[in-house]
Amino acid sequence: MKITLPPHHTSLAQALVSLFGNSVAITQTDRLSGGDINKAYGLTLNTGDHIFMKANAKANADFFTAEVAGLSAIEFTGAIKTPEILCTGTDDGEDIGYSFLLLKFIKSAKPKADYWETFARELAALHQYDTKKIVNDDEGKASGKFGFFQNNYIGSRSQNNSKADSWISFFRDCRLAPQFKAADSYFTPEDREKITKLLDHLEDFLLEPAKPSLLHGDLWSGNVMCGPEGKAMLIDPAAYIGHAEVDLAMTELFGGFPQQFYQVYREANPLEPGYENRRDLYNLYQLLNHLNLFGPTYLAPVLSIIDEYV
Repeated sequence: MKITLPPHHTSLAQALVSLFGNSVAITQTDRLSGGDINKAYGLTLNTGDHIFMKANAKANADFFTAEVAGLSAIEFTGAIKTPEILCTGTDDGEDIGYSFLLLKFIKSAKPKADYWETFARELAALHQYDTKKIVNDDEGKASGKFGFFQNNYIGSRSQNNSKADSWISFFRDCRLAPQFKAADSYFTPEDREKITKLLDHLEDFLLEPAKPSLLHGDLWSGNVMCGPEGKAMLIDPAAYIGHAEVDLAMTELFGGFPQQFYQVYREANPLEPGYENRRDLYNLYQLLNHLNLFGPTYLAPVLSIIDEYV
């Protein structure tokens, strides 16, 4: 069974008519805070519906088609909730064209008492889902265990999801190497020697997973929200198929989740021994991306992790 992606429209008006009928009209538009890549709006319609709209330049329409592919893949597993996708589209607008993503507006609720325990079990279920079922290509089958059926973004930077049969090769060639190349001007000749040694010996530090996992890909607290049922929902994925440890490591990078989350996750999806020794290497990818996005503030932690392994 293939993942079916939502429609793509050539104007916002066309999208709304397709979704809500010919008499639909926007009665209120509220600019929402949050996010540094896209503009966000809450739209109230005369039908009584409320929808969430992300907007960006027309040239960046693939930001949203990539996000939709990730959300659709996660939703396809049935393991954990994501916002309901309505459509993507582009619009020439009155002055300048734009691209957009429409989602059902989520009214956040108070977290249930077992919020973190439930989240841990649902994330474990996502990671345990049979990734052979996650396909969206012409033949209806995947080629390569790791990667994704299309490239996407990590923040505003492109993320290469070319298929590979080896997880370690994928992480080297599609994750670390492109980020190191983009950040090359920050490094000294001595740094570059260490980087080459690290990339050439990744198999000394990383393990091939017992089974591939569908990953959120950018799993920090800002990309998790509490939905109307009081349970966690995943938003803004940078999804691909890889090693479950990547998501878990990312949760620990910027503050971490409560301890009961990790305890329950490990009970539901036990980790291979030595995860703590691999965690920083997985987070090196995220820190390199931050270095390339935001500048030298992130150079020291990047160099510290390189020294940790070389």
